[in-house]
Amino acid sequence: MNFWETITGSDLTREWKAFEARAAALPADHRAAWEQIKGHLVLYGDFSGRNLMPILDGALGLLEETASDGQSIHDVLGDDIAGFCAALAGGEGARNFRDRWREQLNRNVARKLGRLGG
Repeated sequence: MNFWETITGSDLTREWKAFEARAAALPADHRAAWEQIKGHLVLYGDFSGRNLMPILDGALGLLEETASDGQSIHDVLGDDIAGFCAALAGGEGARNFRDRWREQLNRNVARKLGRLGG
């Protein structure tokens, strides 16, 4: 990856298109699970989403492998796709962008109140 690709995100676009092409070959129930996985994992992404690419690649690989083995989505992921995604992103209770923003806001408010009160 060169500097220009990093700045413009063209490498991410290329990877994303490859993911979607791979997902299009999945059976319908596996494609539906892929859509849910994408939606749940977005919460754990950084500004560009670059940190999610290896996670998404692994999740899609899992779906491809289970589809080729004839396993159902329910057997693989269970009923809790959100929990599965949290585990992929770093464990149950992994911090997402809302948690980081909330902590930053609380620090800023505490700092301002400390200055006003002190």
